[in-house]
Amino acid sequence: MGNSEVGHNALGAGRIFSQGAKLVDQALASGKIYEGDGFNYIKESFENATLHLIGLLSDGGVHSRLDQLQLLLKGASERGAKRICVHILTDGRDVLDGSSVGFVETLENDLSQLREKGIDARIASGGGRMYVTMDRYENDWDVVKRGWDAQVLGEAPYKFKSALEAVKTLRAEPNANDQYLPPFVIVDDSGNAVGPVLDGDAVATINFRADRMVMLAKALEYADFDKFDRVGVPKIRYAGMLQYGGELKLPSRYLVSPPEIERTSGEYLVKNGIRTFACSETVKFGHVTFFWNGNRSGYFDETKEEYVEIPSDSGITFNVAPKMKALEIAEKARDAILSGKFDQVRVNLPNGDMVGHTGDIEATVVACKAADEAVKIILDAVEQVGGIYLVTADHGNAEDMVKRNKSGKPLLDKSGGIQILTSHTLQPVPVAIGGPGLHPGVKFRTDIQTPGLANVAATVMNLHGFEALQTTSQPSLKWLRTKCWPFAMSKFCCCSS
Repeated sequence: MGNSEVGHNALGAGRIFSQGAKLVDQALASGKIYEGDGFNYIKESFENATLHLIGLLSDGGVHSRLDQLQLLLKGASERGAKRICVHILTDGRDVLDGSSVGFVETLENDLSQLREKGIDARIASGGGRMYVTMDRYENDWDVVKRGWDAQVLGEAPYKFKSALEAVKTLRAEPNANDQYLPPFVIVDDSGNAVGPVLDGDAVATINFRADRMVMLAKALEYADFDKFDRVGVPKIRYAGMLQYGGELKLPSRYLVSPPEIERTSGEYLVKNGIRTFACSETVKFGHVTFFWNGNRSGYFDETKEEYVEIPSDSGITFNVAPKMKALEIAEKARDAILSGKFDQVRVNLPNGDMVGHTGDIEATVVACKAADEAVKIILDAVEQVGGIYLVTADHGNAEDMVKRNKSGKPLLDKSGGIQILTSHTLQPVPVAIGGPGLHPGVKFRTDIQTPGLANVAATVMNLHGFEALQTTSQPSLKWLRTKCWPFAMSKFCCCSS
């Protein structure tokens, strides 16, 4: 299952890197995760304190995976953890809404088996991922605060004796769904939270994807944190599954080392004089900058680059205002194109993805129309200056919003309604290349053995008049300015002349 971060890494770097889920899988399979500095650091709390695991409870494979949590529980318990509290975040976005109940049942069964071995292991708190903890790009700190209150302080508006009771009860409320379940804590017979974070405890965030963990990591690690009143700040040992912010070095300790992505197309372009403009709204701004540039913050050369972030709507679900900021992004792109200041203008229109995740089909239609209108504004500007356009996506979502059986027919629920699909899709994404600046002899190639997102960088480089050369057995690309404009095509490029 694709996601936006790895997709933009591949789009920008022109190569595919083992990262995220695959890195964690390898570390768990080899046992290296238990040999590193991060695990040894949190292990210091195992003898006399509690290990807290916080993250998305899902098998969607976009932010986390249930099987990785299960292996980590097993590995920690075998290495001395005597008391473990799991703080769950329900999904319903990368997996079907309602699947939270099954995931909780599976986890509760695993924890029960640990308790039979004398380990005090239990679920301590929970909430829906879009309402509790997993905000990103500092869009809404109240989301993180709701998580902090439940996970760290043991305080929430809803209290239950078990997580299964909590999820079933809260899902029974009108218009409830997994993504937006309110925060809850599990309490004992006296009504006290069973798993607040206390001095001396260890905390590990189990998500491997960075964007929705950075804000919590700041709250857990920064002494001078000021985004909300943490009320109580226990002295803990904290490690992330990976390092979520390379430039920020955040968190300072992590269980699995992240990939090093160097020599991205953006760096080569800028250092070869290509003036670049990048823009999106907050929810995807990092994708056309940070992730595109190989998980690197900031500019390569401020004199040749300009990044513009348009604030996303906050405090509402995306289907409430499905047009999002598509028009504003298009206008910024248009102005950048017509200004003559830039050689490349790079934008992301998030509507189809973000509104598609809500499962609201009518709103998604509005979202797609808004994106379509925005694309027209941009392509009209490309036409006006005699430029070239390349339109593609990092993964699918809005093109299919129902779950289907093997024959392709929509699946129905017990009441006869269509089962809505809120996750990314598996269909190949299209790519469209054109514009008055494109050489008339250019056509798509049919001989690429492994076509995919990693080919886009080579194509873009060639469209700029560079040649992509193979320097190793892997498509590690070296860029050279060509003398044979309009282009010299590489074997990794999507099209040829």
